[in-house]
Amino acid sequence: MNNTLSQAVLSATKYLATPPLVQSYGRLVRVNGMTLTAVGGQFLMAKKYQVEGIDGAWNDAQVIGFDDSKAFLMLLNKADGLYAGARVRAVAESQMVKVDSSLLGRVIDAQMQPIDDLGALVKAPLGSDCILKKQASLNPLQRKGVSEPLDVGVRTINGLFTVGKGQRLGLFAGSGVGKSKLLAMMTRFTSADVVIVALVGERGWEVKEFIEQSLGPEGLKKAIVIASPADDSPLLRAKAAELSHQLAAFYRDQNLNVLLLMDSLTRYAQAQREIGLAVGELPVAKGYPPSVFSKLTQLVESSGNSERSHGSMTAIYTVLAEGDDQQDPIADNARAILDGHIVLDRSLAEKGHYPAINIGASISRVMPNIVSAEQLAFCYKLKKLYSRYLQVHELIPLGAYQAGKDTELDLAVQLYPEIESFLCQALSEKADFEVTQQKLSQLIGKHRA
Repeated sequence: MNNTLSQAVLSATKYLATPPLVQSYGRLVRVNGMTLTAVGGQFLMAKKYQVEGIDGAWNDAQVIGFDDSKAFLMLLNKADGLYAGARVRAVAESQMVKVDSSLLGRVIDAQMQPIDDLGALVKAPLGSDCILKKQASLNPLQRKGVSEPLDVGVRTINGLFTVGKGQRLGLFAGSGVGKSKLLAMMTRFTSADVVIVALVGERGWEVKEFIEQSLGPEGLKKAIVIASPADDSPLLRAKAAELSHQLAAFYRDQNLNVLLLMDSLTRYAQAQREIGLAVGELPVAKGYPPSVFSKLTQLVESSGNSERSHGSMTAIYTVLAEGDDQQDPIADNARAILDGHIVLDRSLAEKGHYPAINIGASISRVMPNIVSAEQLAFCYKLKKLYSRYLQVHELIPLGAYQAGKDTELDLAVQLYPEIESFLCQALSEKADFEVTQQKLSQLIGKHRA
C-alpha cells in the first residue's frame, strides 16, 4: 500500500512546476500622475513588473527609467487601489503565440492578445522558430536596395509616385482628409503577400469602423491588425507600433513581400512624448523631448529590406499635420527620415476629389530607380500640365483666358478633364500597376512634345 502511494506521489510531482526558492519584491513609495516610483528591488529597463493593489490584484507595469535606487514605472492598464508600500514584483514575459499564416485575418492588441472574438491565438512550444523574437537592427551594409515596384492598387500612387518594395513612405494630412480610406484601399488592393495594419492612438469607434467598413472581410483576409486606441496607456500605444514592425520583419524574413501600414506615426511620437515627460525629460520642440526624435528614427529604420531575405518590407506611415501645418516638428522630422511623402490636400477633399493627393507637393524618392524612363517622362509631363492648368483655372469662368497664345497652356486646359479623371478613383475601384501605366501612356504619350 505504501509503495503504491509513493509511486502515485512521484508520478503527480512530475506535473508540478518548481517554485522559485526566493521571490524578491520592491515597494511602491510614490504615485505622481502616470509615474510610479518603487524602491528595494532589482529593476531592469523596459522589463515588465506587477504592482499589488489593495484588493490583492496585481497590475501590470513597465520600467521606464530609474534614478539611483529608485525605479520609475508606468502602468500598462488602468488600476485602482494602489497604496504606499505595495509590493512590486518582476514577471516573466514569454511570448508563446505562433506566428504564421494562422495570424492572418486576426485583430490583436499591443500585447498580442486577440480582441476580435474569434478565439485564442495558436500557441507555439518554447524555442520554436515561429515564436516572435526581437529583431536585431539591420547593418547599413546588409540592407538590400529598392529595385522593384509594389502595386498598391491606387492609380495616382502607382502612376505618379510609384512605391518600391522596401520603401518607407509618409502620408501627410490633417484630420478628416481621407487617410484611413486611402490606407484601406491599399490594404485591399495591394499585391503584397501580407499586410500589417497598426492603428495607434485612434478613437475606439474608428478602429471598429476601419475594420468592418473600410477594410471589410476581403481586406482582412491577408492582413493582421494591431489596434491600440487612444484610451490605452502611452506604453501600449508605443508597443503596438513596435509590435507591428516586429511582425512585418518576421514575415519579410520568411521571404514574403510585406506591406506595413501604420496610422499614425504622430500618435506614436505623442505616446513617446508622454513617457519622456513622465520621467522628467525636458521638452525642446512643441513639447517633444529629444528622445522622441531618436525613437522615431529607430522605428523607421527597423523597416526596409535585408540581404538575408528574398522578401521585402515596405512601410507607409500616416503623419498628422496639426492644423494642416506641414512644418510641425514631427512632420518635418518624418520627411527627413522617409523615402518620400504623399500630401493630402484639404481643399481637394472639399471639392470631392478623392483621393485628395496634392501631386505638386508629393514625391517618391525611389521612383526614378524602379520605373521605365518612359513612365517617368509621362509622370513629369502630367504634373507640369496639371500645374499649368492651376495657374489659369480661376480665370476661365471669368472669360479672361484666351486660347492660342500658349500651346502648352492650351494643352493643359484641353486635357484637364482627362487628367482629373485619371487622378480620381472610387473607394471600390482597383487600379492595377500595368493598367495604370497604359492609361498614363494613352493620356500623355500622344501629346508628348
